[in-house]
Amino acid sequence: MHIAEGYLPPAHAAAWGVASAPFIVHGVRALTREVRSNPESTLLLGASGAFTFVLSALKLPSVTGSCSHPTGTGLGAILFRPPIMAVLGTITLLFQALLLAHGGLTTLGANAFSMAIVGPWAGYGTYLLLRRTGAPLMVAVFFGAFVADLSTYCVTSVQLALAFPDPAGGVLGALAKFGGIFAVTQLPLAVSEGLLTVLVMRLLTQSSKGDLIRLGVLGGRTAERREEATA
Repeated sequence: MHIAEGYLPPAHAAAWGVASAPFIVHGVRALTREVRSNPESTLLLGASGAFTFVLSALKLPSVTGSCSHPTGTGLGAILFRPPIMAVLGTITLLFQALLLAHGGLTTLGANAFSMAIVGPWAGYGTYLLLRRTGAPLMVAVFFGAFVADLSTYCVTSVQLALAFPDPAGGVLGALAKFGGIFAVTQLPLAVSEGLLTVLVMRLLTQSSKGDLIRLGVLGGRTAERREEATA
């Protein structure tokens, strides 16, 4: 993830930016509704964004032109749903590009699509599926964070493979190469992120139980509000 500045061909960079834009616009609207309807959510929103910023700033060398790191998007997706996480994740990526030289402005659309859009949706979908089938909260949280992390790198592998096909194996050959390299570092990172997210959620159940009930994470609230927030 964090594809480096200028690493993607201009046409690819522009295409990923166009693909990301509708999700971000939708997320801005969802975030605005959340803050207006529930101003008490501001602190938890900020904490979710900070969690993503800190975890995704811890990078390890990996594929040339990219790197491996936790993403931190699973927690925010579970608490506030993927549309809002698209905004928080994109803001995180923008600040990291400007302040830490992680990623870049030209590759912001591609990085946002993988980390701030696909990752949160995949993680939240996993979490919701497990909860609806009766899985304990912390089991669902673990796998939600795990899938959010791992799916981000699957998309990044596709992005790099499309941009740089293997001379012999084409896009599929490049995909196998990029995915295989990412897997070495990302599988243990995804497990670690899942465990850390469970720890944070346990702390939130003690310190912010009322917020978690209001958000539908705890208690008898139905899934209606959570589904409305993704609309």
